[in-house]
Amino acid sequence: MIKIKKLCLLLVSLSLVISCTTDNPNDNGDGIDRSANLKSLGTSASDLLSDAKYTSMNIEIVYVENYRPTEEALNNFLKFLQDRTYKPDGININLRSVPSTGNAPFSIDEVVEIEKEERTAYNVGDEIAVWIYFADGNNEKDTDEKFVLGSAFRNTSMVIYGKTIRDFASRNGSPSRGTIEGATLNHEFSHLFGLVNLGTPLVSDHEDPDNDGHCETSGCLMRASIEFGSGVVDLVNGTGIPELDQACIDDLQNAGGK
Repeated sequence: MIKIKKLCLLLVSLSLVISCTTDNPNDNGDGIDRSANLKSLGTSASDLLSDAKYTSMNIEIVYVENYRPTEEALNNFLKFLQDRTYKPDGININLRSVPSTGNAPFSIDEVVEIEKEERTAYNVGDEIAVWIYFADGNNEKDTDEKFVLGSAFRNTSMVIYGKTIRDFASRNGSPSRGTIEGATLNHEFSHLFGLVNLGTPLVSDHEDPDNDGHCETSGCLMRASIEFGSGVVDLVNGTGIPELDQACIDDLQNAGGK
């Protein structure tokens, strides 16, 4: 059985989650109201899931040159969103590259500043916008024992640590880069959906008592960590990216999703 350190990985630790800043939403002088996209994590869960207010979704993925997400990950990510949300006018994923800041490793505050400079997509009309940054470095709190692959940090904002994913995927016996990217995207977006108990109320008691914001069900996408042994073997042997368990799906359906 393959022994690899805990993949604290997929996933965001609540110690990395921050509330929205108090920046003036119109501080760029361009007349764009950014306030709806500068709220705390989970507050737009129902808006992302349902078509009650927003009938389409615009996802802006900004990646540092040479860190473009794989087509495998993007295709899986889009399907995941289509399976869980009601957006009759469609979900569009737009990608563009940006230069490296050279500031790795990153704090969340530094990512917030990058978003301030690089984000162009904001809610408009009946379209809700999400911003995702694929960084060319790791999180500043990573250790040899655990590391973070992604962090959802606002209601429509998240960061994926592209270099960390590539480094992990290069290890002997690890899942492919596309699989890890896909799992991280799905997990972090599920935090934007308010899982687990991060803005979307629990239908049943399934929050991990030792890891706030995560599911206690074995094998669920929203587990705080996946311990390698059987977990990595399942991924490598073709079962693919972990899925949400029924308890998490019940929460999303109760909040307006599929």
